[in-house]
Amino acid sequence: MTADPPICSAKGCRAPAVWALRWNNPKIHPPERRKTWLACDDHRAHLTQFLGARDFLRETDPVAS
Repeated sequence: MTADPPICSAKGCRAPAVWALRWNNPKIHPPERRKTWLACDDHRAHLTQFLGARDFLRETDPVAS
């Protein structure tokens, strides 16, 4: 059995994820905690902007193949 590839977290997108956007909300998460949204190339900028505007984005890493 083969695992399904990771899918972009953007609403309605079913494209394979290429990027892992690691974030946390400093008001409710400890500094070391990371949540992850996945992004395809088309949605990376939008999701990065959304998290960045809230000062939630911590790292962006390529998704391991």
